[in-house]
Formats: sequence, C-alpha cells, structure tokens
Amino acid sequence: MSTPQRITVLGSTGSIGKSTLDVLSRHPDRFRVHALTASTQVDLMLTQCAQFRPQVAVMVDPQAARALADRLRAEGIQTEVRSGVAALDAVASDPEVDAVMAAIVGAAGLSPCLAAARAGKRLLLANKEALVVGGEVFLSAVKEGGAVLLPIDSEHSAIFQSLPEDPATWPRRVDKIILTASGGPFRGLELGSLKEVTPEQACAHPNWVMGRKISVDSATMMNKALEVIEARYLFGLAPRQLEVVIHPQSVIHSMVQFTDHSVVAQLGTPDMRVPIAYGLSWPERMSSGAAALDFRALAPMTFESMEEHGHPERFPGLKLAWQTLEGPSGSCAVLNAANEVAVDAFLNRRIRFDQIHHVNDATLGRIHSARPQNLEDLLALDRQSREQAREVVAGLN
Repeated sequence: MSTPQRITVLGSTGSIGKSTLDVLSRHPDRFRVHALTASTQVDLMLTQCAQFRPQVAVMVDPQAARALADRLRAEGIQTEVRSGVAALDAVASDPEVDAVMAAIVGAAGLSPCLAAARAGKRLLLANKEALVVGGEVFLSAVKEGGAVLLPIDSEHSAIFQSLPEDPATWPRRVDKIILTASGGPFRGLELGSLKEVTPEQACAHPNWVMGRKISVDSATMMNKALEVIEARYLFGLAPRQLEVVIHPQSVIHSMVQFTDHSVVAQLGTPDMRVPIAYGLSWPERMSSGAAALDFRALAPMTFESMEEHGHPERFPGLKLAWQTLEGPSGSCAVLNAANEVAVDAFLNRRIRFDQIHHVNDATLGRIHSARPQNLEDLLALDRQSREQAREVVAGLN
C-alpha cells in the first residue's frame, strides 16, 4: 500500500473546504489531513478536528484560536493550534505536506498560495484571486518552485479535463475556450428592476450552493469576469480566445474548441466534489460522492448569447475582464479589490445591486496600475485599490 498523501486545506470551514473534507473522508487509505485553517468559525473547526485529527489547526483570528485551543484541550484532541496570517503560509509550505487545497475566498488567500507554489506543492486552486491578483507573480512562483497547479473551479477543471495532456501543443491545437455561465438568478429580470435586488435575492443561486460573496458575483457575472482572467493565466491563451456563453442548466461546465472546429466538453452534475476529486486524484480518477448524470432525466440543454440578455447593460462587469487583461498587469488586482469592497457594501446594504459595477469601474479609473513584481507590491496595490473603492462607495451614500 502506498503512503497516504498529506493534505492541508486552506479555508476548511467554507463551502469548498467542507466539500473537500467530504471527498477526503471517502478515501481514508489515500489521504491524511495535515492541517485545517479558518478565520473565526470555532464550532465547525472543532467538529472538523474531532473527525480528521489534523496535526495543526490555524485560526487567523487570535481570539478564535484561543477559544479553539481551550475546547480541543477539553475534548482531549491533540491538535496544535496556531493563529495569524503567517501561520497560513507555514502550513501551506510545510515539508510534510504533499498537496494544498487553496479555498480561502478573496485576496486573503494569495500569500499562502504563493507559499505553497514556492514550496513546490501540488496546489489545488479554488481561490481564483491567486491568479487574478497574483498574475505573473504567481505564475513565476509556480514555475520557480516546480509546483503542480490544478484548477478546482468547475469551469476551469472542465477546460483542463478537455485539453490535450501536453500543454506545449495547446497554442497550435486550440482555437478558443468557451466558459459556460448559468446567468445567475436575474438573467430574465427587467433591467429597471435590478436596482431593487436585495442581498437575500442575490445570494439565492438557482444551481449552486455557494458562499454569499461568490453568489453575488454570480448574480452580477463578475464571477465569470474573474474566471475569464483566471483562464487567461491558467491556459496561456490570448484574451480574444476566451468566450462566455450562458447555459442555464449548468450541466456542461465548459468547452474547448479546437482548430478543426471540433468541440470537447465536460459534463456532470453541479457538484463541486467532482472537480475536487479530480484534482486530488489527478492524473487518475476516484469516487467523488456526487450523483451520476442521468441523461434520461435531463431537461433540454439550452445556450444563450450574452447579447440576448442585454449585455453589456445587464452584466456590465463582464466586459471589464477583457479591459483589464489588455491593461497593465496590476489592473486585474485593482478590479478584484474594488469588487470585494463593492460586494461587501451591497451585502451590508450601503449600496444598491446595480451600483456594484459603478464602484468597480470608477476604481479602475482612479488607479493607473503599475506592474507589481512581488507579494509586497501586490498587497500595496490591493490596499490602495480598496481605499479608493471605499471612497467611491462613500460618495454614493
């Protein structure tokens, strides 16, 4: 029997983290959980530690870390508790760790992703911001460290599964990548009604169970904009080779069109355990726990162009993906930071749903992005962008 792989799960209490642990629990002979990390959810982390007995648990919030340590001690669970951002980097680059699931939402996940990349880990990337914000800096770390980068987003996993195995052949064989989008809950809503959308409505995705921030991004299609940027860096194609089509059923997760105009698509039920299991087992495959796709029960699959839904008026943020890719490399980091501020303001009812794009666009207009060379440059640009975005939000109130 081969030695089990040791796994660090960054963001274990989020939706991707919980799905990852579900998959790992199905294969106890193949995997061991080395470290789990979270921000403040002590109760859930305690439950996870009791089940998986990791060597280390990291709570970014020091108060939460103290509370977890006390409760683990009371339960007799021998898991070391650490706190702070530096602890995330440490468990992501730990020599004992074979693979890292990067599932921390937002720019907060960038530093541990870079640490894992430099340490040459098998890096399962569910944090799209590592590429959107990190860009060439992140790709350089992957190359220098010899890391294996495996996409976990359902769309990018689908593309990865559909592409030829040898990346050196992609430029001459691939015509374009087609990212599918559900269109979110408002694709049929009258444009004038978007200003009335509530946070509760925006978080009610028709197909996927996701966190609040990513659910709002799906409703605005900013999630798809970030995925376009991520695909550009992951697969090395030109921005003009990236296309988005609305596919409400979310059965085809994305497609690759080749130079002979044949198309290869990856299909499956909308369950994140499928790409997670593929990333963990690649280049093999293993059981994910997801239901099999029943073709007899499938509703008709439909595809709609963005223009049919009033693009860019309905989804104005999507065009910012191509705009930022054509600009200085730091532009994508500015867009991501502005969007995080705008979504937070919307969820806290400080701006309207239809004002999210205004915040993003105005922030891009305020910052002439330099070309960041390292993590410090990226974090400084992220801070500057957030400050500018908060000023824009304040001006809307």
